[in-house]
Amino acid sequence: MNQLASATSPYLRQHADNPVDWRQWDAGALAEAAARDVPILLSIGYASCHWCHVMAHESFEDLATAEQMNENFVCVKVDREERPDLDAVYMNATVAMTGQGGWPMTCFLTPDGEPFYCGTYYPKLPRGGMPSFTQLLTAITDTWRTRRDEVDQASAQVAAALRAQTSGLPDADLTITAELLDHAVAAVLRDEDDKHGGFGGAPKFPPSALLEGLLRHWERTGEPAVFDVVARTTEAMARGGIYDQLRGGFARYSVDAAWVVPHFEKMLYDNAQLLRAYAHLARRSTSALPESLSHRVTREIVRFLLDDLGTAQGGFASALDADTHLEPGKPGVEGATYVWTPAELAGALGAIDGAWAAGFFGVTTAGNFEQGTSVLTRYSEPAGAEDNARLEHVRAALIAARDRRPQPERDDKVVTAWNGMAITALAEAAAALDEPEWVAAAVRCARFLLAEHAVDGRLRRASLGGVVGAAPGILEDYAWLVTGLLALHQATGELGWLEDAQRLLDTAIEHFADADQLGGWFDTADDAETLVTRPRDPIDGATPAGASALAEALLTAAAASDPERAARYRELADRTLERGAIVLARAPRSAGQWLAVAEAALRGPLQVAIAAESASRPTELLTTARLAAPGGSVVLAAAPDAVPLLADRPLVRNAAAAYVCRGSVCDLPVSTPDQLRTALLRN
Repeated sequence: MNQLASATSPYLRQHADNPVDWRQWDAGALAEAAARDVPILLSIGYASCHWCHVMAHESFEDLATAEQMNENFVCVKVDREERPDLDAVYMNATVAMTGQGGWPMTCFLTPDGEPFYCGTYYPKLPRGGMPSFTQLLTAITDTWRTRRDEVDQASAQVAAALRAQTSGLPDADLTITAELLDHAVAAVLRDEDDKHGGFGGAPKFPPSALLEGLLRHWERTGEPAVFDVVARTTEAMARGGIYDQLRGGFARYSVDAAWVVPHFEKMLYDNAQLLRAYAHLARRSTSALPESLSHRVTREIVRFLLDDLGTAQGGFASALDADTHLEPGKPGVEGATYVWTPAELAGALGAIDGAWAAGFFGVTTAGNFEQGTSVLTRYSEPAGAEDNARLEHVRAALIAARDRRPQPERDDKVVTAWNGMAITALAEAAAALDEPEWVAAAVRCARFLLAEHAVDGRLRRASLGGVVGAAPGILEDYAWLVTGLLALHQATGELGWLEDAQRLLDTAIEHFADADQLGGWFDTADDAETLVTRPRDPIDGATPAGASALAEALLTAAAASDPERAARYRELADRTLERGAIVLARAPRSAGQWLAVAEAALRGPLQVAIAAESASRPTELLTTARLAAPGGSVVLAAAPDAVPLLADRPLVRNAAAAYVCRGSVCDLPVSTPDQLRTALLRN
């Protein structure tokens, strides 16, 4: 019988009413396959995946298909966001067998979990050279029964290849130098789409971590071409349809090169990373407008996070679906909540304002999407105060009208790593734009994660409705929560956040380090479930690699900790970056987080410790430091000796003083904003 009703994953619960006898991944499922002598049919997807929904409607809801699945397989459904370890192992197998990957992922395994045939979406009926799903099931069953030796041989070969892929980064005799980072950035810039912004062609994904790395590189080198690439990309994305021009927030990717038509799902991890980049850019904006584009987008992403992804417990939900269900029991329609026709604008706003809105947001009778509908774009700014007031009125009315439409489903799963990203971004954005309530939101999230996701000193991957799941945390969960807690330590000056971060970081070091390669890290813990191989991936993708994320946590913790801890953390950070240097050298577009951390490390990282009578009342020195310090700096104000960074750093003449250090080299304390600004601008 189907066993998904009690799952803590919304994606699994979406399949709880299927006639398929779905099980969750566990030892019992593998044991059942061995006892019945049948293969495991492993289906991996996630809640906001459009084609996952299509395959579910076509095949998993079909009684005849379900009967064939139940008779001949043990059927296991996995949420890739809840079990990224399983997803990584079997995605590598799928790519190795087919040359491409994606979701839904469909894998056939031996009872030992070794894959022997993998693919992605299979249609209900044959088309385009693809067999139907039931034809595939029949072929797999026949092969299993009549050619078992071929199955065993194939699964053994695939398992051996997977183990070889996870042997770790090779020793490359590279170190983090200015020359290496210059080389990496130059290679990235050669790949720019200078017409539309961003990198590569369609489909086009936001280069989230890479934007932060490029900004830090520009701050160090002052190279105008680097800043121009960041400015072009961030503006093009913010003006295109990939950005929600009404409620804020970015969609997962654009199906075209010009950022016009999105794949409409909105992910927490994209928006958290982009919030970090836009807030950083806002600190560097010299726009003459009342508020720069980067300032506006920063504020709107925060509002999207708080209003649309915030959960009752204080965390942030994983995603909004790409599809909207307009009729019960029918497949969802992609983008139905978001698109408009001129007539719909007129209906919501009246003829005059509707025509104005159509011109402003690029809505035409031909449309830029499907069936004459348009995704809203915004290629201009209001001409003056009157136009700006009109725009705010129009936006409010359109938001109200859109809110009355059927809405996409929300994946309420709270993922530790992605919430750690959100904590980091909110704290940094709050410092950039002086918004204390954003720090308060980050604090609420952190307290929830520490209270519910930390169980017996170890992190769990995710929760739903305040109930934590059984899946253990992986390396990125520890890395990003530590980084978020360190961001709160800087934002508040409170020692407790540092102590919590250090405890989790020490746990990560104990359980994820490669004992044979100093600076090497596995993505799963040493006491986690044994899979076909122990996964680790050094490449920064839609989310940064666990190792590059941990490098930031280590580097920041080293700058904020007492000398003994600092030396240990810095040694591990340096060795981790040295191993990641080969990614910067050979695949720089897939090394955005590596670049960001390496740039910070090359500068020291820069530390600004402000001795103040009260950390709760920001001084002019703290405001100056938060605006002027380059990305990756550690900036903190507290009472003398209240935290490690303020040890033996007193007030000067009974007034606040700023101590600026680069690594282990420190300047004399300064007491005025101008003196501090001068110190921070010196490379």
